[in-house]
Amino acid sequence: MPIPEDVTGEEIDKDVRQELQSLPKGLAEDVAKNLVMVARLIDEDPEGAYGYSKVALRLASRVAAVREAAGFAAYANQKYSEALAEFRAARRMTGHVELWPVMADCERGLGRPEKALEMAGAAEVHKLDKAGQVEMRLVAAGARRDMGQLDAAIVTLQSPELASNSVQPWTARLRYAYADALLAAGRDDEAREWFAKAIESDKDGSTDASDRLAELDGVEFVDAFAEDELEGEDEAEVEVEAEDAGVTEAAQKVVEDEEVDEGDLKD
Repeated sequence: MPIPEDVTGEEIDKDVRQELQSLPKGLAEDVAKNLVMVARLIDEDPEGAYGYSKVALRLASRVAAVREAAGFAAYANQKYSEALAEFRAARRMTGHVELWPVMADCERGLGRPEKALEMAGAAEVHKLDKAGQVEMRLVAAGARRDMGQLDAAIVTLQSPELASNSVQPWTARLRYAYADALLAAGRDDEAREWFAKAIESDKDGSTDASDRLAELDGVEFVDAFAEDELEGEDEAEVEVEAEDAGVTEAAQKVVEDEEVDEGDLKD
């Protein structure tokens, strides 16, 4: 796959660059460039990111960072079985637990919420940092919802991190998940409150909490561009109707003129 000229490979994280030092220099550069493209495209073009991850994987399958990147690219494309296999491989290579929550979420994606809950109670969770533990809580709550256990999902999300007024990278998503669970349980007033709190902490617009809150309040957004198109269509319809009316009037006049001519001939 083509690599844009502005990609040098130096953009990757220093820890990943260090991992790639085990490869010959030219190969390490090629792998690095493909990993840069995975990171660049994974949100906006998951399929494209997946393609670059497969190239990196073909070049350096024994590098943990490559297996991890391939896992996230597969995960972004909902290829959960493939993603889980890559995450497991990366974990075997490093011995790290950071991927535990996303591995559990892959189990959810494969229709195995019970397995995800089992992982949420495993010893590995205690080795996660705070962000990882919050992520694991979100996955566990999602698994509860998968199983139709709404009340349990709500309780799972009730935590010191949810109650804290301190805004952390995970705060908006945690509040959003809690609001969404409350809404699913029919607790609309509480859901409205927590969607509002999610908006307060969502500085980069990572959730659609504002849209959800507006929907709850019965506010409808109209796309200005679409509205202009509709107005244009209405004007076109009026013009067509006017043209049709003009044609009809002209035709009627022709008929009347013909009737007059025929009358003259009879006389």
